[in-house]
Amino acid sequence: MINLFQPQMGAEELAAVSEVFEDQWLGHGPRTAAFESAFADHLGVGAEHVVFLNSGTAGLFLALESLGLRPGDEVVLPSPSFLAAANAVQLSGARPVFCDTDERTLNPALEHVEAAVTPRTRAVIALHYGGHPGDIVRIAGHCRERGITLIEDAACSVASRVDGRPVGTFGDLAMWSFDAMKVLVTGDGGMIYVKDPESAARIRRLAYHGLTRSSGLGYARVSARWWEMEVPEPGRRVIGNDLTAAIGAVQLRRLPGFVARRREIVALYDSELSTLEGVLTPPAPPAGHESTHYFYWIQLASGLRDRVARDLLNDGIYTTFRYAPLHKVPAYGHAGGELPGVERASERTLCLPLHPGLSDGDVRTVVSSLRRAVGAAARTPA
Repeated sequence: MINLFQPQMGAEELAAVSEVFEDQWLGHGPRTAAFESAFADHLGVGAEHVVFLNSGTAGLFLALESLGLRPGDEVVLPSPSFLAAANAVQLSGARPVFCDTDERTLNPALEHVEAAVTPRTRAVIALHYGGHPGDIVRIAGHCRERGITLIEDAACSVASRVDGRPVGTFGDLAMWSFDAMKVLVTGDGGMIYVKDPESAARIRRLAYHGLTRSSGLGYARVSARWWEMEVPEPGRRVIGNDLTAAIGAVQLRRLPGFVARRREIVALYDSELSTLEGVLTPPAPPAGHESTHYFYWIQLASGLRDRVARDLLNDGIYTTFRYAPLHKVPAYGHAGGELPGVERASERTLCLPLHPGLSDGDVRTVVSSLRRAVGAAARTPA
């Protein structure tokens, strides 16, 4: 099977895990702090602004919870998003309001966001689809002017930049995912960025039960009665640990190589598919936009996508569509009418395998199978 995603783990990651075992400290500790510091350097921010968590989803929940949202408040987000974003909004007490997106990029433009914003809007969640930076500069400017909190869902965009500036640093908060299917992998894990220093300190407390300080051995060396706890407000336990942080630190060092190989695969797909009738390849990012190249998505003539995906699966090639439109999920109570860009994209878009483990031969196998599948689907009535 040619997989859609595949982590790249090797001897360096195994050696880092072995060192953690030798130290006999698996929990939150010095390797977690070192990983946070290295990731902060990657973003060009201070280490106090980032917190390593047990998942990117935890970052979304913390971000929404930190805003103190109430019933009647609204949060705008693009419909083609992972359900974790909508769940975080819904469970914060606010109402998710889904906006339309460009049918080719699946990213919202400022105009899509503006159309969904109301006087009740407290926050906007911007997704960078497939690692391609969206209209983040204009969206960030609009949110600042309106006093609306901007949260960047950069789960797929760990190496994406706009004019040299990392995505995730344009808004007030951001999160990245390091789960087993992402570009930088820790098994499970995520990072949250918080622009305001006081808010960042609060998020760090909320990520570990709401405690203002550790009650462990480190604090025992500087204080009597170190076991006493100070909890200004309750939190939860969603912090990362030294075992996954050790893997993450190695993966972060390898990240430029991962992205370079992804870029080569994208270029090969573009070249091989440029003459395939009825198939649209992803739009090139605008000047100044650097993509992480998490997804490679094609778009097919209406009615062909599902049959092509089935034929590719029969050939041992796994494809999918990310992300199913959330405004069609009844649990989220969408009442904003049709979203034409999302509707068109969701019937035509298919994500092809993309990860550094693919050889050029694998890519050509995918392309060959795709050519056969598209030709067969075009010849056969639905």
